[in-house]
Amino acid sequence: MNFLYIISGLLLLILGGNWLLKAAVGLSMRLKISKIIVGLTVVSFATSAPEMIVSIQAALSGFPDIAIGNVVGSNIGNIGLVLGIILLINAVQVDNSFYVTDWPVKMFASTLLFVFLIIDGVLSRVEGIIFIIVLVLFLIFLIRKNKKIQVKVEEVPETNMSIKLIGLFLVLGGVSLWAGSELLVKGAVNLAENLGVSKRIIAITVVSIGTSVPELASSIIATIKKENDISVGNIIGSNIFNILSVLGVTAIIKPIEHVDVQIIQQDIYWMLGFAFFILPMVLLPKRGSLSFKEGVLLLFSYGVFLYFTIM
Repeated sequence: MNFLYIISGLLLLILGGNWLLKAAVGLSMRLKISKIIVGLTVVSFATSAPEMIVSIQAALSGFPDIAIGNVVGSNIGNIGLVLGIILLINAVQVDNSFYVTDWPVKMFASTLLFVFLIIDGVLSRVEGIIFIIVLVLFLIFLIRKNKKIQVKVEEVPETNMSIKLIGLFLVLGGVSLWAGSELLVKGAVNLAENLGVSKRIIAITVVSIGTSVPELASSIIATIKKENDISVGNIIGSNIFNILSVLGVTAIIKPIEHVDVQIIQQDIYWMLGFAFFILPMVLLPKRGSLSFKEGVLLLFSYGVFLYFTIM
């Protein structure tokens, strides 16, 4: 039953996120908001909605390890698992924005999370506000630089979506996200108790891998279409939003306290390690290129991470 709760919850989260994305983009188009702003804000926030709702639900239910373990595990999985699989399919060339904005901001956000947790093991409301301020400044910088944001064209309607349809997608998306988060958190907590393991382990593995499925699917599709800059950009962007928006909003609504010491003493270092070493992998041996060998290395590293986490 616990696995059924988890699988059902993940399916509802994926469907809910997709419906919310359609409604958000449809509403943005009706309001004639520029595609750059839509790509940077509306699409990014909508695709982070499943992780955000799960973390908020977990925090409100008194399960801080799931709230933060979901984000930390997802960020590790996005690089080790998702990017690793992508590189097995096809080598990629990295866009210049990776060096200028994406990687530096990703490292800054990861380091900021590390500092906040290492100080007192708590993500306070003030620290959540700091995350949101950094995110807003980052978005303003990108918009002013007029960075070309490539939005999944399937999500952008050719004509204006009707208000009724937008309302329907909003209701369906909201209800599905709420129900999915309830089922996923309940299933994860029960599974941890039945297996006699910590909620942190379930959050870092089962929950985080499950919430990474949308990124994996969209990145694989982009890779098959030879849109390699999008696939790498999706992963880096998702990691930035996971920390700044997901944990920022969660901490503002409900400060995350009593975090499992293993997250602070072990998992956060894995997250920083994966975040940092993506840069030398891009630079060496051939600048701006990631290939099959790097994919194998990433998947192997992710396997080592899972081994030490579970054992």
